[in-house]
Amino acid sequence: MSLNLPSCPLGRPSQTMNHWIPTVTLEEMSRNEYDVIIVGSGAGGGAALWRLCEKMAAEGKRIGMLEAGDPLIPTHARNLPTMTSERFQQFLYSENHTSYTSKYSSNYPDAIEVNALGGRMLFWTQISPRMDVCDLKDWPVSLDEMNYYYGVAETAMNVTKSFFKGSPLTETVIQRLHNAGFSDSTYIPMATDLKGTGNGEIHSNVFFSSLSFLARALNWSFDLAVKAKVVKVYTENGRAQGLRVMDSEKNAYTLKAKNIVLAASTFETPRILLNSGIKGDAIGHYLANHSGVRATTLMPRDQFPETLGTLGVLIPHGENCPYLLAMLDPNTWHAPEQERPFNEDVTINIGGYGKVESRYENRISLDPTRVDEFGVPMLNIDFSYSDNDQLVISEMTDTIRQILKKVAGDDNPSVCIMPIGSDYHETGTCRMGDDPSTSATNRYGQIHGVEGLYVADNSVLPTVGRANPTLTTVAFAIRTADYIVESLKQGSKSNVGVGRGES
Repeated sequence: MSLNLPSCPLGRPSQTMNHWIPTVTLEEMSRNEYDVIIVGSGAGGGAALWRLCEKMAAEGKRIGMLEAGDPLIPTHARNLPTMTSERFQQFLYSENHTSYTSKYSSNYPDAIEVNALGGRMLFWTQISPRMDVCDLKDWPVSLDEMNYYYGVAETAMNVTKSFFKGSPLTETVIQRLHNAGFSDSTYIPMATDLKGTGNGEIHSNVFFSSLSFLARALNWSFDLAVKAKVVKVYTENGRAQGLRVMDSEKNAYTLKAKNIVLAASTFETPRILLNSGIKGDAIGHYLANHSGVRATTLMPRDQFPETLGTLGVLIPHGENCPYLLAMLDPNTWHAPEQERPFNEDVTINIGGYGKVESRYENRISLDPTRVDEFGVPMLNIDFSYSDNDQLVISEMTDTIRQILKKVAGDDNPSVCIMPIGSDYHETGTCRMGDDPSTSATNRYGQIHGVEGLYVADNSVLPTVGRANPTLTTVAFAIRTADYIVESLKQGSKSNVGVGRGES
């Protein structure tokens, strides 16, 4: 018996994708002129892309992004079901995509660069505090405006203190800290999407990465090229004109753009600028990071409820904001890989981030004797801690010992100093300011003296402060994107403000 029914269409697409995100080739991009090209897909680059697409793509503006690495994974590594704490570390430090600054310098050897779409945001800790008022008071952006853009960034990144709230381990430690006089101790703010699955909507992307910014930007339109190494910025008559970019086969392309946003990293952004001959007394200088002190102790398991949970406590401390402390346990981001006996001791980690002074002599520069595979000079890194930096390290150490004695009853904890660069919080090499002799960009992230050329990564932060820099970098990148939008609307950079406390 024949039913005489037509065949159902299979709905197969007319075009397919080679990656889990749409990409184009450099050859395709070289045929177009872009209103904005963003270099780098980490925190700042991703935030700028999302904001620009949200504000401009519907108006027909052409936006592009260039990433030197591959599309490695489609989400933060901690969202992958195969990850344990051990596998996470093994994957993070794989030489397939991660390299160390030891290739540049022996006195700043332990910072890492992740050569992949999303960069280090694929592996970051999600810890997202704001900078303190004492850190921001000398910055060229008003507190009102910083608060506004912090709010935008926190909403976009799902920053919340609820991640650790209610955990018996966290609640017990916070109460002990309060009793010991550390009354400002609080839950660590985390960039985590805690919205539950319901109504057929899946929320599996708990831990935030810049790939979430790229995903939102796909609601509009942008061109993304991967394995695209930017080697030079072209300028003419004080204005950005385009970029020289090379693919993995070392073919060179010229891309035209009215505006360029460099967000390649604290090391790579000034490297591109210096290799391009961009003038600026501060470019590459004022490298800063966080000094680090760590300690571990054990607490008896029977001091805590049967359900333990994880630990995430932030401890602001000291006048003039010299450092920030955090208490964590090794299983903070992972469900326990095996059941622990109830009588097993609980491991507690405590670490301090010390504010490092911004000094001109801490810098990166081009190495005249070595080049990479693309012909770009390698970097020299000159860095040391000042006497004041050493004093902060000493104070952090004393406070950590005091906390562990009062909270854990440990009179003799094992304390160590973290190798230089291993905080991964480097900043300042293209820092923002009003004075071109001491800053690389103006208060909107535009390179002094070059219209249409912007910086939107950690390198633009005026000082390192004591807080993790990612949230602040995202806030600045969104602010810079708003400035670019207004600039394009008005057709001129003069007297353009973003409308939040600046004129």
